[in-house]
Amino acid sequence: MSKGRDRTISRRSDGQWENKRNDASRATSVHGTQKGAQDAAREDLRKQGGGELTTKGRDGKIRDKDTVAPGNDPRKTPG
Repeated sequence: MSKGRDRTISRRSDGQWENKRNDASRATSVHGTQKGAQDAAREDLRKQGGGELTTKGRDGKIRDKDTVAPGNDPRKTPG
């Protein structure tokens, strides 16, 4: 799996949530809600052949990681 496809959702200083490819300098899209940014990132990853989605909370700390198919989930349990 290419690291260039992986994405991170994080909150910007203006309160908006950004969907950003990890190797990019600018956000792919900006959303009013964290869920909106997550949904957009999942769709982008599906179109690009899968990858890892990392979501950061308001405090900037990682709160969730998810593999979007057809990526390879390193965990053996579903979810």
